[in-house]
Amino acid sequence: MQTAPETTLRRLFDRAVAVADPMQSLAAHLPPKPAGRVVVIGAGKASARMAEAVEAAWGPCDGLVITRYGYARPCQG
Repeated sequence: MQTAPETTLRRLFDRAVAVADPMQSLAAHLPPKPAGRVVVIGAGKASARMAEAVEAAWGPCDGLVITRYGYARPCQG
């Protein structure tokens, strides 16, 4: 039995979104945590999730992230 094209496309889209999640992909691309204070600065819809991913990898950081209403993420710094 064949799968409907819409189902296949939806699965592909959902997988692409999951793989692009900074919590899944960002840590592998970060250098080792620098010594001293780390300041994270970001702007845009994805910036809050990226800041959350940086903190998950490096621990609390200082900084400022500006994002669209409704895209906020819990960060410690």
